[in-house]
Amino acid sequence: MKVKDADILIVPGYTNSGPDHWQTRWQGRLSTARRVEQAEWSKPVVADWTANVAKAVNEAVKPVVVVAHSLGVPAVIQALPQLSNAIAGALLVAPPDVANPAIRPRHLMTFGPYPRGRLPFPSIMIASRNDPFCGFEVAHNLSKAWGSLFIDAGEAGHINTASGHGPWPEGSMVFAQFMAQL
Repeated sequence: MKVKDADILIVPGYTNSGPDHWQTRWQGRLSTARRVEQAEWSKPVVADWTANVAKAVNEAVKPVVVVAHSLGVPAVIQALPQLSNAIAGALLVAPPDVANPAIRPRHLMTFGPYPRGRLPFPSIMIASRNDPFCGFEVAHNLSKAWGSLFIDAGEAGHINTASGHGPWPEGSMVFAQFMAQL
């Protein structure tokens, strides 16, 4: 599948993705990409976030490919029962462990627990060995439960601007290969 033939939905996480974040950069480069906007980026409400994801997917006119980072991952997963349109594929990056009571801020736990059933679309999960928001084994187990191809990003932190992932060319290459396979 080519980018021009898909609706690319960028689903940022907690506090949104700033101007130097790889999601924002990709959105600027991908002609059919649009961001799923949230009313409250710093005080996320699971029902609002999932409804906005579902609305974006359901309004799409082309096959939907999701690019979710951090809290955007559970927002997408929790929105699945609300979808009338199918998702063609998803790139899921640095999911937080929303079942971990040590997660901060604590209200992020309202996005959990994650459903453990196989996802109804092809997906790739990219996770880091030293992500402060999710243990590597937790992410790996989620990817197995969901049937996602798992990519070990090594010691990459939360795969965001703070961990040095502004442009993130490695992620861009994975996404390009994923799109070619859809």
